[in-house]
Amino acid sequence: MTESMLDCIVIGGGAAGLSAALVLGRSRRSTLIIDENQPRNRVTRASHGFLSRDGIKPEEFKELSLEQLWKYPTIRYEQDRVVDVVKINSIFQVTTNEKKRYRSKKVIFATGMKDVLPPMKGLKEVYGSSVFPCPYCDGWERRDKKVALFGNDDWLMPYLKMIYHWSKDLIVFTNGKAQLTESEREDLIGHGVQLVESPIVELQSTDGQLERVVVETGESFERSDGFLLDTGQTHASDIPFSLGVELNEMGGYKVDDKSETDIKGLYIIGDAKNGFSGLIMAASEGYELGATLNGEMVMEDLENQKRS
Repeated sequence: MTESMLDCIVIGGGAAGLSAALVLGRSRRSTLIIDENQPRNRVTRASHGFLSRDGIKPEEFKELSLEQLWKYPTIRYEQDRVVDVVKINSIFQVTTNEKKRYRSKKVIFATGMKDVLPPMKGLKEVYGSSVFPCPYCDGWERRDKKVALFGNDDWLMPYLKMIYHWSKDLIVFTNGKAQLTESEREDLIGHGVQLVESPIVELQSTDGQLERVVVETGESFERSDGFLLDTGQTHASDIPFSLGVELNEMGGYKVDDKSETDIKGLYIIGDAKNGFSGLIMAASEGYELGATLNGEMVMEDLENQKRS
């Protein structure tokens, strides 16, 4: 069954998608949010950096957001998974896992990314509780604590320097020979940062709280908190890629300065575009795109009225 024409379909129900839907709904645009409800931040106990909502639980933030959307009859929300998007002439047809079909003039992908954590024993138990990827999101709570940094690629030194700002009690675990130059190794020593290259056997914890890191040499390092350089992130939806949307240098989908892809009418915002946005930046992108799309549709409406 295919429903009547919509102004816009928003795929994804995070801060970016819901913010775009709010602006569009308030602009009297028929807007459908299709959300699988599997957010990347569901493992996190609190989200930070969003003014007036600092420290809020991710599920509470979403509940509050949806509660504010319900009062707009122009906005609908469906918990479902989009499995196909095709563009026929100038109209998009969206099909879901529940075999529902919708048509719209515009489509916004705000599907974000998903993490595929490295196969490190004990990591899943602490990830989002005491080990995190983003220092701006969780660095304050880890300040001056016994921090472990897990990572080993070209971004290690810039990332390490950032973490060092929050805690000087820092041990770097590269889980194998470190990809560092001699000068970088000397830099670590000069700043009192310990480097452990022995492969990791296990992260030991209790109720999500990291306690120690055990390596193959048999050594055990007491650590209370940690940061993970590489979460193995990948796109939560590969539909844009299947439509021909290319990736940018950061691994996000490539768009122009208005968040539009090479496919006219198809937009991508949030983590799916940036790799990582943060809650407030994602919401800001959604607001900006919502206003941009309504402005475009206002002009399209006026042009169509002139023709008729």
